[in-house]
Amino acid sequence: MAAASSPPPFQTALLAGALAGTTVDLSLFPLDTLKTRLQSSQGFFAAGGFRGIYRGVGSAVVGSAPGAAFFFCTYEATKQALISRRATLGGPGSDSSPSSTPFEHMLAASLGEIAACAVRVPTEVVKQRAQAGQHGGSSLSSLMAILSQHRAVGLTGVWRELYRGWGITVMREVPFTMLQFPMWEALKGWGRERRARTGHGLFGESTAGDAPGNRSHGGLSEVSAPESALYGSIAGAMAAGVTTPLDVLKTRVMLSTQRESIASIVRTIVQEHGVRPFFAGIGPRIMWISIGGAIFLGSYQWAVNTMERKRLVL
Repeated sequence: MAAASSPPPFQTALLAGALAGTTVDLSLFPLDTLKTRLQSSQGFFAAGGFRGIYRGVGSAVVGSAPGAAFFFCTYEATKQALISRRATLGGPGSDSSPSSTPFEHMLAASLGEIAACAVRVPTEVVKQRAQAGQHGGSSLSSLMAILSQHRAVGLTGVWRELYRGWGITVMREVPFTMLQFPMWEALKGWGRERRARTGHGLFGESTAGDAPGNRSHGGLSEVSAPESALYGSIAGAMAAGVTTPLDVLKTRVMLSTQRESIASIVRTIVQEHGVRPFFAGIGPRIMWISIGGAIFLGSYQWAVNTMERKRLVL
């Protein structure tokens, strides 16, 4: 039975999420650019090939911290609300029920992604157009090109353009996180039980000197940042491979010169190229998200563990 951990405080989740999001997006931006160009309908080299792999980094810098902070604040708050509700309805000891935990993680991750998409989708639209070489390959130029449409389409039209691909992004992110986060949490639960049983972590670190701030719900020692990074990498790689077709559709929607329905894009791809394009960029995507999962969830765990220890000391 995997041990459940108590969610960190709101401020801890906010700061740790912002740090994790910025770290992973800046570290892996070149791989993300290559993946976007592989999925572009223009073709890899027409979209820029290996040139200018930091095009669009400005929008990533602006959107990373608030997007990840939105996600983790919503995720941890939802987990806490569900745990409290289950404890109230089920009586004493119900908060350790293993059967409810995966559902709680799926629901919390889904709501977290929807919240994060409020920031992520506009920055992703701007970033991917710059990555694909549109508007001179500049984030600012891509943003200004969208904003300049207000005279022709009005503010509502500009808003719709900034949020182009909202539906397919949510369709991609929700299944992805519903796979990644329950796996990550389950692996962490296994890691906590293993630490309690053996007296040391997966990488040999002793748990004897763990501070109370590094204890999860029920008194079990929380996993270390490297251990969380390994679990995040495994979970991310598996979820990335499964959701690659949704990622391809999201990229095509955001890069299309005029608005197209998802059904129309699917038909065009299948009629012209078959199913192969749905897995375009799967290698870079798995590599990027595997490494990204390690950096993202490892740095998040490091920040949470560090801030919780300092909070209790103060």
